[in-house]
Amino acid sequence: MPGGKQSKGKCAYCGQEIAKNAVAKHLTACAQRQEIITKTEGKQSETKTLYHLRIQAAGSNQFWLDLEMCGSATLKDLDSYLRAIWLECCGHLSRFSAGGWQGKEISKSRRADEIFEPGVELTHIYDFGTSSFTLIKMIGERKGKPTTSHPIALMARNLMPEYECIECKQPAGWLCMECLTEEDIWGVLCDEHAKMHPHDNYGEPVRLVNSPRLGLCGYAGPAEPPY
Repeated sequence: MPGGKQSKGKCAYCGQEIAKNAVAKHLTACAQRQEIITKTEGKQSETKTLYHLRIQAAGSNQFWLDLEMCGSATLKDLDSYLRAIWLECCGHLSRFSAGGWQGKEISKSRRADEIFEPGVELTHIYDFGTSSFTLIKMIGERKGKPTTSHPIALMARNLMPEYECIECKQPAGWLCMECLTEEDIWGVLCDEHAKMHPHDNYGEPVRLVNSPRLGLCGYAGPAEPPY
């Protein structure tokens, strides 16, 4: 999958498009997010430590997520979220580690407030055959009440990368798995050329989705947040 230049993303609260390196600043100033936080603070619920995490696909600047994770949530919650939005294809095993993918394994039962502190970076591995590697870094925290009943809130996400059809250079929406697997070509196709593409040993071209795992194992999306 092409690495590409640093991507832009979209704020989950106001919908504004933001440069990747400006996301943290935007989220601090976002009026819609601050309104939600203010309303939440008025509720009768427990104040907790909430962690701002940057989730980055290893080896690609195009795919990233900014999440807010409740301190009482566990790495199992984070694993489930990553599977749902980016990774799940065939029920493969996964693990978290500190110090790179060969580092010390961290149990999924560990809570976020037991692990995250400034500078901490974890590696998540999904599938030990055709592996997907994800880097997880804490970039901020706040004391407050969670803005959702779920353990994790999506705050921002990369925009769907734009690809050009290998035949006509028009916007592409499909990927030929035979091109990728047999010829090692990122065989992306527009709607017209996807219909007439000659390769069919791996079935018809699959729809491009917003995930770094596309093209690996049996992954085909849907690449949507679970909540």
